[in-house]
Amino acid sequence: MKDLSKKRTKAVLIDTAVATAVSLTVEAALKGVTKKNRSAEAVYATLLPTVVMWGLEALQFKNNGQTLGYKLMGLKLETQDGRVPTCEQALKRAVYRDTLSTFDYLKDRRGFEGEDGAEFPHDRKYDLVVREV
Repeated sequence: MKDLSKKRTKAVLIDTAVATAVSLTVEAALKGVTKKNRSAEAVYATLLPTVVMWGLEALQFKNNGQTLGYKLMGLKLETQDGRVPTCEQALKRAVYRDTLSTFDYLKDRRGFEGEDGAEFPHDRKYDLVVREV
């Protein structure tokens, strides 16, 4: 694994911890609503963590190209020409990463990281690149 890929992995783990804390807080706030309805409880338990993760990531990337994890690891997500990604780009990237990108990895493990770990398939698809700052 390349050095930049290691930093990216650590950044995602930090972001996951933050999203988990937010998700647990929201879940606790909604506990009274979901207690009365078992199906709502199942939906919240299944979808809420994912939606919170994607939403937090998209908003943070849109604002300055960095999530908390990226900032702590000294990374920044940018478009190919150096601009901050749009909220739509960041959200689509997160959805692609957590769904279809797995198949890209299974098809081509060696080429998944690109040359230096700056462009994974979910970055290339939306013309984004991760740079060290």
